[in-house]
Amino acid sequence: MGQVRNILFIMADQLRWDYLGCYGHPSLKTPNIDALADRGVRFTNAYAQSAICGPSRMSFYTGRYVTSHGSTWNQVPLSVGEWTLGDYLRPLGLHVALTGKTHMASDQAGMKRLGLDPNSPDGVLVSQCGFDAQPRDDGLHPDQSVNPDLAYNDYLRRQGYDGDNPWHDWANAAQGPDGEILSGWYMRNAAYPARVKAEDAETPWMTSQAIDYIRRQGESPWCLHLSYIKPHWPYMAPEPYFSMFGTEDVLPANRIDAEKKGPHPVVGAFMKHAEGQNFAREEVRETVIPAYMALIKQLDDEIGRLMGELEAMGRLDDTLIVFTSDHGDYLGDHWLGEKELFHDCSVKLPMIVSHPEGRKGAVDDHPVEAIDLIPTFIDAVGGKVPSHRLEGRSLMPLLKGEAVRDWREMAIAELDYSHRGARLTLGLGVNDCHGWMLRDARWKYIYYQGFRPQLFDLERDPDELHDLADDPGVSDVLAGFKEALFDWLAAGRNVRANLSDEDVEARTDTWQKKGVIFGEW
Repeated sequence: MGQVRNILFIMADQLRWDYLGCYGHPSLKTPNIDALADRGVRFTNAYAQSAICGPSRMSFYTGRYVTSHGSTWNQVPLSVGEWTLGDYLRPLGLHVALTGKTHMASDQAGMKRLGLDPNSPDGVLVSQCGFDAQPRDDGLHPDQSVNPDLAYNDYLRRQGYDGDNPWHDWANAAQGPDGEILSGWYMRNAAYPARVKAEDAETPWMTSQAIDYIRRQGESPWCLHLSYIKPHWPYMAPEPYFSMFGTEDVLPANRIDAEKKGPHPVVGAFMKHAEGQNFAREEVRETVIPAYMALIKQLDDEIGRLMGELEAMGRLDDTLIVFTSDHGDYLGDHWLGEKELFHDCSVKLPMIVSHPEGRKGAVDDHPVEAIDLIPTFIDAVGGKVPSHRLEGRSLMPLLKGEAVRDWREMAIAELDYSHRGARLTLGLGVNDCHGWMLRDARWKYIYYQGFRPQLFDLERDPDELHDLADDPGVSDVLAGFKEALFDWLAAGRNVRANLSDEDVEARTDTWQKKGVIFGEW
């Protein structure tokens, strides 16, 4: 295959896999993302390691399962000792940068213990999840004091948007009939367009930041993580996108009454959250989903602008491009809102990978995971994948269309819901809130610590509406998955991360050769 010099790693936030044209949405047209799929491989069974921003992203950025890296929920610091994307690619000659969102909490205590100045070059890298310092936008708060250095706010002020926090007051708020500001934090206000002009919204701003960065690199190799903050809530879309979709575009919710009448205890506790209660109402779905679709449409237009710039710069010929998401959005399916649990609308990902000389327009059904990207990047630029640390696998054979006999049989995802109100509803301690999903070609098995499992037959029930775990006829299936989960927890992860397999091989049974004698008479 041709030598890849650059890597463009695009991630949308809270984008459902099935809300793209190339993944089958009937009315949301995404021609630019579809065109990227035509230039590469579209994976149909890609899964996040956890269906919530922080731990999902930390698995993307470390190439390790949540249980391994330990950043189990939002704002749980990533250990200072974890290697991230930049640690693997910088030695291979690439600049590694981010524009947009990481949702990473730095290990301040670990840095202090090591005497690492957070303002030093190494301290900045550790604090920024291994990315070179670029304009970052995690958004997420109406109080400017929480994010005083938000570069996007500075941009908005230069464009003439006033207020202490134009991120909230313009980009994520609407204007009421009496001129009042209607906060996007309240979903009812998604019925109005955002106050910001479309060209000044977060998505085009981040695209422009990415284009500027790529131009500045000239002929130097780079890896850019372009991490869009939309279509994550607040669900506020600017005109003209706001008016492109209406209630007629809202698909019926994927749910049945039986799910609500007799839910699994953990699922039932999540249904009691505000997002579950509200998305159970059609009024809410008919207000929010058109805005959600509008944000995706703007995202698609910006992908088109970015691809046009790459083509003009000649970068499409030497750049590996990935388009994905960190997780999905329930949008009322299964009587739930937000994400976190293990239905496909929450944990399944869009995953499109375009290699300049890889397969074109291919569709691949292998189970792939977020942790596969770092090994793929290393492999693509000619590096050696450190398999003792990374827990994913390179996708390069699948991009080339090679037969792979020993590919994984199932995808695995995890959840720690100890921070959520569901824990209090269930009366659990903070260490009693773990969940796992194992998904193979036919079955999806879900186990929540301390509760009965769930089991879905995806061949007969692809919408995951009928939990079969109480059916005596599937007892052998349940037992097999329980054993598979135990095997994975016991040996499926790389706990010896600081010594390579080759070093272990070289050391095996060599002590006497080194003069270390034990056990001899």
